[in-house]
Amino acid sequence: MGARTIGRMSGNREYIMITAGRPATLDDVARAAGVSRSTASRVIAGTGFASPVARERVRTAADRLGYVPNTAARALVRGGGVRLLVAVAGTSPAVLDDSYVDQVVSAAARVCAPHGLGVTVQWLPLDAPGLLTRLTADRAVAGLVLVNTTSALLDLVPLRLRGRAVSIGIGSATVPSVDIDNAGGTGSLVRHLYAGGRRRIAMVTGPRWLACADRSVQAYRRLLGDAGLPTREVVGDFSAARGRAAAREVLRRWPDTDAIVGISDATALGVISQLRADSVRVPDDVAVTGFDDIPLASATALTTASHPVRRIATAAATMVLEQRPKPDRTLFPSAPVLRESA
Repeated sequence: MGARTIGRMSGNREYIMITAGRPATLDDVARAAGVSRSTASRVIAGTGFASPVARERVRTAADRLGYVPNTAARALVRGGGVRLLVAVAGTSPAVLDDSYVDQVVSAAARVCAPHGLGVTVQWLPLDAPGLLTRLTADRAVAGLVLVNTTSALLDLVPLRLRGRAVSIGIGSATVPSVDIDNAGGTGSLVRHLYAGGRRRIAMVTGPRWLACADRSVQAYRRLLGDAGLPTREVVGDFSAARGRAAAREVLRRWPDTDAIVGISDATALGVISQLRADSVRVPDDVAVTGFDDIPLASATALTTASHPVRRIATAAATMVLEQRPKPDRTLFPSAPVLRESA
């Protein structure tokens, strides 16, 4: 194990020289950046708050020192694990075709590649959650990231993966979670619609089985309730096809609707397609919002809310590699992205 030398940089910030044979640690990065260890950890993991200045200092220090959070990763490999399993719940294998899943897998692969860990993705049928038990019985699985998580799946995470399993969605007392603040993002869009004079606001929700999507629905209900307005809900499934069907249902049940909140951008684009097919003007007659800010949202001038999927997935994979001992819940903020549809 080599020695290290601590010196001073201009501006009284410390620098650390790491000799060959001794990798840089998180403490080294924190010291070189002039921040606390907890701040450095948040920046490296991409979770929690850190000022822009602190983020830049930590990233610069990590790059200069060649730091990677590899201590726990090496332990995973020594334990026989060679891959991270990304398990995605859904009603059919078509869930794997979603660009959201592509982003999760690619971000996880970027985190795992420097440590020699591969990434595999598997569909988990809603009616057969026990498949997770069979998949994780394979000792080659070093860690687990759950997507579209249900309570049944959380209960099936094996003891040997406690501390090496993270959920993107809901978590539990033993499995930490990281996700988007979809309640905050949806709330900002509903407030925007209300401020623009919309008073008959409908929502195309997510599937009822997906607990994390319920946060958006609850935010919608709460804000309309506070304003003394009735809710108008139609169940969706994140797809454009269901968005088109939902738009027809909304106008059939509530023909005076003047705004529709989509659970996702794909849903909202389907809504807009059907409204225009029915000669309903957007946003003049009915304003429409989505959620996710996918590339097509900008091209179609869709008002939506941000969703940093890659950052969330990076945080989840990093938490697995660091073997976080304390389950917690981390929410990434979502900001409104205002365009012409609302």
